Amino acid sequence: MEYSWLAAYTNPRAEKKVYQLLLDKQIETYLPLVRRLKQWSDRKKWVEEPLIRSYIFVKISEKEYFEVLNTPGLVRFITFEGKAAAIPENQIDTLRKLLSTDTEVEVIDTPPEVGSEITISKGSLLGLKGELIDYKQRNRVVVKLEHVGKSLLINVPLSHIEVIHKGKGENLEEKYWDN
Repeated sequence: MEYSWLAAYTNPRAEKKVYQLLLDKQIETYLPLVRRLKQWSDRKKWVEEPLIRSYIFVKISEKEYFEVLNTPGLVRFITFEGKAAAIPENQIDTLRKLLSTDTEVEVIDTPPEVGSEITISKGSLLGLKGELIDYKQRNRVVVKLEHVGKSLLINVPLSHIEVIHKGKGENLEEKYWDN
């Protein structure tokens, strides 16, 4: 039996509930969580919230497809051309790796303009590939998760980045590196 990772869309703010229900069904499930400091009028508190709102990942076979789909709070699978889009194992591993570091991760819905292809040559994210962009006056690396339709922005020091292929836009090498 072949198992594949699939992304599923949940009702708003139902990710943790759906996650627990799937675990109770003994379904291999991954809910990427990040710790964020939330500000209320009277206090601040650290909370764990989903990295990608309304998304959860499940590793299932075809046999479990409808069992998972019928989980309360789960709306649908993310599809491509009418079929649930399988997510490569290495992309789930990349998410886990990113979230196990102190790297600041932010999800963006619209990918930024394509820049230079890069690889991270130092640090805990060694070997990670992505695109270099200038975003909100800060240097970040974009890691695309094509099968999910989302991109992740992470802060990485420029000294940890090696350019593989220059982008077609602004010459980022001249802008940021001292030659």
